[in-house]
Amino acid sequence: MATPILMPRQGQSVESCIIAKWHKAVGDSVAAGDVLFTYETDKATFDEEAKEAGTMLGIFFEEGDDVPCLTTVCVIGNAGEDISEFTVSAAGEDELPPKDATLAPAPEQVKVEFKSAEAPKDNVFISPRAKNLASKHHVDFRYANATGPNGRVIERDVQSMIDAGIMTTSAAQGADGDIKGTGIGGRISVSDLNAPAAPSAAQAAPVASAPDMEFEEVKLPNIRKVIAKSMHNSLSTMAQLTLNSSFDATDIMAYRAKIKANKDRLNLANITLNDIVLYAVSRTLLAHKEANAHFYDDKMVYFKNVHLGMAVDSPRGLIVPTIFNSNRKSLNDIAAESKTLAEKCQQGTITPDEITGGTFTVTNLGSLGIESFTPVINPPQTCILGVNNIETKVKEVNGEYKYYPAMSLSLTFDHRALDGAPAAKFLKDLKQNLENFSILLAK
Repeated sequence: MATPILMPRQGQSVESCIIAKWHKAVGDSVAAGDVLFTYETDKATFDEEAKEAGTMLGIFFEEGDDVPCLTTVCVIGNAGEDISEFTVSAAGEDELPPKDATLAPAPEQVKVEFKSAEAPKDNVFISPRAKNLASKHHVDFRYANATGPNGRVIERDVQSMIDAGIMTTSAAQGADGDIKGTGIGGRISVSDLNAPAAPSAAQAAPVASAPDMEFEEVKLPNIRKVIAKSMHNSLSTMAQLTLNSSFDATDIMAYRAKIKANKDRLNLANITLNDIVLYAVSRTLLAHKEANAHFYDDKMVYFKNVHLGMAVDSPRGLIVPTIFNSNRKSLNDIAAESKTLAEKCQQGTITPDEITGGTFTVTNLGSLGIESFTPVINPPQTCILGVNNIETKVKEVNGEYKYYPAMSLSLTFDHRALDGAPAAKFLKDLKQNLENFSILLAK
């Protein structure tokens, strides 16, 4: 019996996922546990495995398509089975196998002969892959003969135009890049689009010696697009300002050394200096509600508990999982949970629900030798703390100069939500708590 494979729902906030890669093609044998396809949310990548063995009977979406959750993506079953009943869920999303087909050929194997249209169509419906191909090859897809469901232009339709030499970069294109129509009233006709290209002045001139311009073009993954959009939105909509300071790290370094020496005997997690900073931040924020808040254009939302975001550098990009209710958790709990979340980010198994709801973020570049930087706020949060490396500095103690390990902190805050003085007071209190960490633990 044919079995439909649905696009999983990764978290309550996720409405759709993007197919990143197909690992099986139509007609391939599938064993239980085989990876069928890889898909992306806005922050993580997942592999969908087959629950049972069979044959790949039909694939309804292509790589790069944004598929609504719980939609049939493909069908597995016995060779020769009818899968027409499953094509309805994908109708209108992209090209589908014929309803009377069982082993439908892959879309790229289908060749469609292009026939010139007399006039471009308005309100053209086109699949994402087809639109990307048209843009890459400068094809006016309004002239395409749509062969997809419900009159949709699909990739093979654009490819047929490319094969026929129908490009917008033609002899009808002037030096300014515009296409010059030869039809009535200067209207662009198909013959204009199909005319041989005229060399530009730069092309006509002989080139003495062209440099070897080797390069690699890599398509941006969905997660990189989301990060880029989020960072640009943050900097373009907020009034961000960064305060830099440092504190004496003698106490936290001594405390960490004691923990490290006794963690096996006490069955403790691997508590790092960053975990200690996370703990101190979770306690300090309780007295500074403006820093533990979300800012919206017409209101502020203050949180009674600290949901602490921690920036993680993963192979897929920057991910910020959340330690919820961190102010209620022990140092050992925070250390254990931070390791678990970081490992999930590295493996690409972090869920959308684990990377939302943060009220304050900590990002640490100290291990990379960074002395100071300007972290970018994760909206709608109002602050983000950057943790830097440890340097040896000198201070005067009782008339004598003393060397000490100094860790620097960079606090970026949204000046729309809080002023400089409240932000500076939070940073000052955090410094005092870190310099007297042993006392902070007694609270």
